[in-house]
Amino acid sequence: MRIAQLAPPWLAVPPPAYGGIEWVVALLADGLTEAGHDVTLIATGDSRTKAKLEYVFEEGPGPKLINSIYHDTLHTLYAYRDVSRFDLIHLHTPFSALAAAPHLAVPVVHTLHGSFADIMVRLYALVADRVWYVAISQNQRSHDPDLNYGGVVYNGIDTSLYPFREEKEDFVLFVGRADPDKGALRAVRAARLAGVRLVMTMKIADPREEEHWARDIEPELPEGTTVLGEITVQEKADLMSRARAVLFPIDWEEPFGLVMTESMACGTPVIARPRGSVPEVIADGETGFIVDTDEEIAEAIGKAHSIDPKACRRRVEERFSKDAMVRGYERIFERVLASRGP
Repeated sequence: MRIAQLAPPWLAVPPPAYGGIEWVVALLADGLTEAGHDVTLIATGDSRTKAKLEYVFEEGPGPKLINSIYHDTLHTLYAYRDVSRFDLIHLHTPFSALAAAPHLAVPVVHTLHGSFADIMVRLYALVADRVWYVAISQNQRSHDPDLNYGGVVYNGIDTSLYPFREEKEDFVLFVGRADPDKGALRAVRAARLAGVRLVMTMKIADPREEEHWARDIEPELPEGTTVLGEITVQEKADLMSRARAVLFPIDWEEPFGLVMTESMACGTPVIARPRGSVPEVIADGETGFIVDTDEEIAEAIGKAHSIDPKACRRRVEERFSKDAMVRGYERIFERVLASRGP
């Protein structure tokens, strides 16, 4: 198949630090290329890929310009200048790319990387049956079941980037944005209740994140907490492999959550709240614990040693690997192209 992968225009693929969507796009473009498909990645010029790279911006403008109308529109216009080169276009960014998609002469598949916020539901409704959608969890799909779905494909990771380690150190880890939905404050309170050292690697970029960090989280940090900024994948994987557990106490319907699979790939259990895709990703009592309150999170921290690291790694290799993701998208692309007839 001749496939165009249209990444968001704000960060490189793969990203230098934070950027879950960009990591998924990077692995998918490489994996489809390795599988023998003719793949063109339309991203930023500082991206690295095994596919053919095309770009209009030489460098990603960075997280503070995410959702910039200018970058989004110019990126889309560049990508759509000659769609006859492709059998299919796969969108990882909505807005102008999705708005123009029904008018193209080739089929378009759009992966729903975000949540069904009201503004996104309105956008999707206007093209509900004119493009193909891919959900990244069954839970996500259930929130808007009337779209024209090609199927569900879980996000995959390259397990070779995540060192497996059975011996753990005496700290728990939180990785994520300083957004109230991500549950950093719950992680702080649970670590204090458990009497365990907390390490936090945080993205604090937009005003909402800055306000929540300064007003709510920072004043409650237990003594001895280590706070890091955005770090590399290698640094993150090292921390995950050494942690007693990774805390994922989200307060929203997270569509997927790569942090969970990254942690389990390192043999580290995840302690998470039962929101969004969590029950699909974590096997409760086998690869982590699904609990609700701060007190229950603290109690689960004390039981983290009972989780078999090998079971954590095995679950990722079976369900959430790069290869599993590539196979899932191949099946959907074949279905989409077959639906068009000869």
